[in-house]
Amino acid sequence: MKFLLASTPATGHLNPILSIGRILIAAGHEVAVLTGDIFRRQVEEAGARFCSLPPGANFDLRRIETVIPDIARIPQGPERRLAMSRKIFIDVVPLQSAGLGDVLADFPADAILVDNTFFGIFPMLLGPRSARPPIAVCGTMFLHAPRDDGAPTFLGLPPAVNKAELDAYATMATEQDKQIVRPVLDRLNELLKEMGCPPLQSNVHDAAVLLPDLFLQMTVASFEFPRKNLPPSVVFAGALPIMPGQAPLPDWAHELDGSRKVVLVTQGTVSNLNFDQLVIPTLKALAERPDILVVVTAGGRAAEALPAPLPANARTADYLPFDWLLPKVDVFVTNGGYGSVNQALSHGIPIVGAGVTEDKGDVNARVAWSGAGINLATSEPTEKMIKDAVLAILGVPIYRQRAEALAAEFFATDTPALILEKLEGLASAAQEWPRRSRTAVV
Repeated sequence: MKFLLASTPATGHLNPILSIGRILIAAGHEVAVLTGDIFRRQVEEAGARFCSLPPGANFDLRRIETVIPDIARIPQGPERRLAMSRKIFIDVVPLQSAGLGDVLADFPADAILVDNTFFGIFPMLLGPRSARPPIAVCGTMFLHAPRDDGAPTFLGLPPAVNKAELDAYATMATEQDKQIVRPVLDRLNELLKEMGCPPLQSNVHDAAVLLPDLFLQMTVASFEFPRKNLPPSVVFAGALPIMPGQAPLPDWAHELDGSRKVVLVTQGTVSNLNFDQLVIPTLKALAERPDILVVVTAGGRAAEALPAPLPANARTADYLPFDWLLPKVDVFVTNGGYGSVNQALSHGIPIVGAGVTEDKGDVNARVAWSGAGINLATSEPTEKMIKDAVLAILGVPIYRQRAEALAAEFFATDTPALILEKLEGLASAAQEWPRRSRTAVV
């Protein structure tokens, strides 16, 4: 079978898509991947056919200022969220849609899989079902389906437990709808109208969950806030396997011998321009603890960017092989990247979450709600906050117990087999569509 995969050109979005691509390729399927040029090497090394997004949608989101030059002058909050949503995800919809059509013209896919922010799929989803291949979406961040308590997303809100919280959430949702949701939807519908497509009727993030034929949410059910009305198309698919040998072992690998507790700290691959936010405070917070070894991965940024000298109990690397490292980690200190949090939990590692931007506040809210860690509810925690949280997790068994319970749920999910079953079933059960007609899909 032929599968067309597409991703917003950002590491956290592409990595899960590419992992699924490897599963499909290993099963003998042909895979083409539509994304940014910066990921050509990764796509081709995975054995897939690389397809370039059209100019204008072919971003390098590793440096957001190249995409939104005045981003530094836009204050955190609704104004920045709106600017980023429009520029990165909405204004590119016609270009992404055209890119899909171009690939399908000579790669007649049996099914399409996109990440949950690749909104260029909406023209197909809103068009006639007979004019397109089956469509699956991969949830690369927390689940966006409407919540039972009506809470708005991206504010890091746990489930409401009383009427006062329900009322407060309703007020917040109304305000967010006015400031962000409606302007984003209006802009998208302007573009859809220009493309001759019907309008979208709901929040774009909710629609990406509810409209496709299949939605693969990359976590387990117990790490997601409960919903009473999820459609059967939503499948909790666990954690994707870590590709082995992605980085060499560090020369200090022998020190992770179990004689000291290991605290891993990272700010991911995007939010790592300012190590003062989390990495350096963690190093300072634990510097006087010889019984703890602090491991820092710089997320691709040169570890030399960290100030020297490092504390005696700290070790660093640009990248580390997580398949080797995670089984040795006792606490994970993170700003809350969805993929890394789920990978840590799949290994039973409790978490200290310190991040509120992008989707991180919602991810860290789930860490606390699940009992598998502590949410510091800030992107700039103090040294005392970090130290107290790390020592609490090391000293209170319930955090490790809850993380291990989640790990058991991850272990019980055969993610590669489940994904293969769902995608092959989707493709094989599909009705014939006009594969050679570009006008049917753009």
